Amino acid sequence: MRAFFIGLQFLTRISIVRQDAWTVEDFGHSVKFFPLVGAVLGVIYTGFIHATLVWLPGQGVALPPHFLTAFLLILPLLLTGGLFCDGFMDTMDGVFSGRSRERMLEIMKDSRVGSNAVFCFTALLLLEWGILLDMPPSVLLPAFFVRPVIALLMMAGGILLCPYARPEGMGKAFAEHAGRASLPFAAVTALLLVLPWGPLAWASLVVCSLFTSFFTGYVTNRLGGLTGDVYGAITTLNEGLVLLTFLVGAAIMGS
Repeated sequence: MRAFFIGLQFLTRISIVRQDAWTVEDFGHSVKFFPLVGAVLGVIYTGFIHATLVWLPGQGVALPPHFLTAFLLILPLLLTGGLFCDGFMDTMDGVFSGRSRERMLEIMKDSRVGSNAVFCFTALLLLEWGILLDMPPSVLLPAFFVRPVIALLMMAGGILLCPYARPEGMGKAFAEHAGRASLPFAAVTALLLVLPWGPLAWASLVVCSLFTSFFTGYVTNRLGGLTGDVYGAITTLNEGLVLLTFLVGAAIMGS
């Protein structure tokens, strides 16, 4: 379980067993547990939703819907420390800069935030805000449980199936030391966690797999591989895509 707790502590602000001495091998071994880390986040999200929703006909939500929506957007940032969003913003700054491959990688490594990052992150938050306000309360629980599970599975897939763009870096440790069995283990774990939640969860898994295949191919073509920032972008974009799939799926099934 050491590798699981390392993954939990690295990807989130949750520290159940304090791990101070990390090796590159430890990082690699933690990849197969990423969907389980997602499940821990999913339990916290759904627990919050349970505590704030009133499940009685005609009663709606216990908190004002706009306040609840705002908190549902903020809660993942609090629990992950904004790790994935930071990678997403750096990726947007680099990939959409229109520069050479080398310059893109330099921009992504720069700690300063550019206009592409600000625009893309603001647009993403506005889209998720609108999705959550329009989403039926009945699908909030399954959506918020499978959301981090699927997103972190996609991240694990990017780590294990795509080349690394830099000669060195923290993200490279994940890819080099994950082991051949990590992806099957992560995929089976995610399936066991996602499938009980029904057709919308299954559809989210398919949609996110297709999107991740496209996105990683696009970025690899631009950068020659992925980076740790791109791993964060994969996670952030798939989190939003899960919510969108549940919204569209619920609308289709309800029509």
